[in-house]
Amino acid sequence: MNLKNRFIIAMPALNDELFSRSVVYICEHNRDGAMGIIINKPIVDLTVQTVLSKLDITPFKSCAELEQPVFIGGPLSEEQGFILHTPQAGFSSSISISDEVMITTSLDVLKSIGSPEQPKDLLLSLGYASWGNMQLEYEIAQNDWLVADVKSDIIFEQPIEDRWHLAAQSIGINIETISTLMGKA
Repeated sequence: MNLKNRFIIAMPALNDELFSRSVVYICEHNRDGAMGIIINKPIVDLTVQTVLSKLDITPFKSCAELEQPVFIGGPLSEEQGFILHTPQAGFSSSISISDEVMITTSLDVLKSIGSPEQPKDLLLSLGYASWGNMQLEYEIAQNDWLVADVKSDIIFEQPIEDRWHLAAQSIGINIETISTLMGKA
């Protein structure tokens, strides 16, 4: 099963400090492993505006995106920015993950904020999550994660505090009442 362009949703029993109650958008999945971005763990007191200021990027005009939080994308390369965004022509370094989501590490998307070239939606994270060959499949088999189809509005539009519940609801599960016990057939 290829998990690219899918959500993995932390089961309630997953006690890892970073991954507890997380929703991870899987950007790549192949025989070497998987790479994803956590979409519901904002960094306290760090906004897109703060990042732009530190990078000496002046937005074209003030806009709502400047007040968006920056997210903890995962425990690896925490100094590296990753931007998930809706498709928009003109960004040569953006990689299409699906018809609704692209990813880039380039500053060109950040430099477009407040301009007509800006993508409709974007999510800025620092760092990413990664799993080695068959590691994520093993964790799913161990009942650490649920897998769901992606709904891009959960990434870009839904309130951050609701994303864990909404991702689980998208596959018909109330995450608060799901049993963490698994049986053997």
